[in-house]
Amino acid sequence: MVVFAAMKKIEAVIQPSRLDEVKDALKEIGIEGMTVLEVRGHGRQKGHTEVYRGREYSVDLLPKLKIEMVLADELVEPVIESLLKSARTGKIGDGKIFVLPVEDAIRIRNGQRGPSAL
Repeated sequence: MVVFAAMKKIEAVIQPSRLDEVKDALKEIGIEGMTVLEVRGHGRQKGHTEVYRGREYSVDLLPKLKIEMVLADELVEPVIESLLKSARTGKIGDGKIFVLPVEDAIRIRNGQRGPSAL
């Protein structure tokens, strides 16, 4: 069994309006690879009500962006600090950061494995 250096997956759910700041901050610390998904959800902010064509309805799943990246362990803390600074508005709904262990990474093009495949 081949053992690779530790890797982590970071999933950050952020406000859509903060994407440019987050991308720029991550680029500044040398992070180039990431996946960005449009998602919907809510936490404590629980949504709000809106009026459309005279009818009131509840919007309880709010638009967010989810950024995913897999990194070598030594990059995790700098990325977390960068995300905290660039994604924070100070209001409810700023988002969350999740850190998960990654067992392996494989580059499809050439079969390269571990952190070098990132």
